[in-house]
This record gives sequence, structure tokens and C-alpha cells, in this order.
Amino acid sequence: MKFRNHQYSVMFRKTLWQQARISARTARPVTPVRFSSIISVHRNTKVDNPDIPFEFNADNLKRAKEIIAKYPPQYKKAAVMPLLDLGQRQHGFTAISVMNYVAKMLDMPPMRVYEVATFYTMYNRKPMGKYHLQVCTTTPCQLCGSDEVMDAIKNHLKIKPGQTTPDNLFTLEEVECLGACVNGPMMGVNDDYAEDLTGEKTVELLKNLQEGKPMHVGPVSGRDSCEPFSGPKVLLSKEPHDIRKVTRSDL
Repeated sequence: MKFRNHQYSVMFRKTLWQQARISARTARPVTPVRFSSIISVHRNTKVDNPDIPFEFNADNLKRAKEIIAKYPPQYKKAAVMPLLDLGQRQHGFTAISVMNYVAKMLDMPPMRVYEVATFYTMYNRKPMGKYHLQVCTTTPCQLCGSDEVMDAIKNHLKIKPGQTTPDNLFTLEEVECLGACVNGPMMGVNDDYAEDLTGEKTVELLKNLQEGKPMHVGPVSGRDSCEPFSGPKVLLSKEPHDIRKVTRSDL
């Protein structure tokens, strides 16, 4: 029995040693330096610091009160997400001043608001351009040509994902699925979608925005929605009213 226990002990230590060697070879280094500038860590800047005043304008203050009124008084903190969105739309991005203002309005610890703002990707933690370009590069869009769309944007605007044009007109971002796979490749422009894109159509869209022209929302290929390119034909056939014509005769 003692010999068997010794064998198990040796085998256990050997397994741990092997796993440690594998982990040492495959693990990526995680250091404070590597993640020192991650966006969830706030760093005061000239455009984002607690000394910059923020409060809702008259229209947004009215809207904020309407949002809060939808919740019971003891649960008004549930309004934190729509209020952060409202603040971002007014200020241009979710600055620390916006978060502090929302925390005070909802009687929440500021840290709880920070946690929400840094968890959800729709809250932009840095100044953005007037047009937020979100190019989907997930598999369905990639198979349909999202790489061509991304290259067209980078070549035309001379920026890379994560950057903003010098005139603060465009901010480019590479994102995961936006839920319009049937009309890929596509990209989000603020709250709207541009679909069925090609490199040429993408540049045309950007030029229109640069000239102040309204954006065409939806497919740019001529489709109205997500109907087949050959046109809607399914409902053009005759309805088989006689069930005997569409079932087996031996049943």
C-alpha cells in the first residue's frame, strides 16, 4: 500500500511538472505594462477629466426624467444605461464627467457607473469623429468581401482601425457581427447600416458624407431589403389548393 501511494505521488508530481512546462510555453505574457493603457483604466487628459463640466441640456434633462420615471424609485439605477447613452450623444463620447453626472443623478456610487461604461462596447471612452464607421469582419461578411470594404476605407481616409481623421469627421473601427449577415458585407455608420457594400460603393458613400449629403440607409445594391437578387418570386406561383396534387397518392 505504501509503495502504491508513493507511485501515485510521483505520477501526480510528474503530471504537474509537465503541465507547468506546457503552460510556460503557450501562455502569453500578462504584465501591468502590457495592459497599462487599456481603455477600462481612466487616465486624465485635456479632453477627458473630472474638471470638465457636464450636465444635460434642457431637452435631454427632460428626456432623462422621462426615462427615470419608467422605473420604481428604489430601482431608478436601472436607468444607468440609457442615461449614459443620452450623455454620450450630447457630449460626443462617454467621458468621466458624463459618468459622474449620471452617477449623481441616479444616487449611485461612481464606481458602479464606471463598471457599466467600461463593460459595454457601445460606450465610447475616447473622443469620436462625427461618423463612427463600424466595419463588420466576422466570417459571413468576410466571405462576402469585408476585407475589400475595410481596405477601401483605409485607403480613402488614410486611417487605420481605432483612428480618427484629422478633421474629426470619421472614426474607423473593426467590429464583430452587427446582425445583418444576410446583406453582408456591411458596416454601421452611427445608428444606421450600409449594406451590400463593395469597395467602390464604400468610397462613394464616404465621399457623400464628406460633402454633407445624406447617407443611403440599407442595401446599396438596389435591393429594398434582404430579398433575393433575382427578385421576389416565391409568391408569384399558384397556390396548391388541391392537397392531392402535393401529397403521395398512396397515402
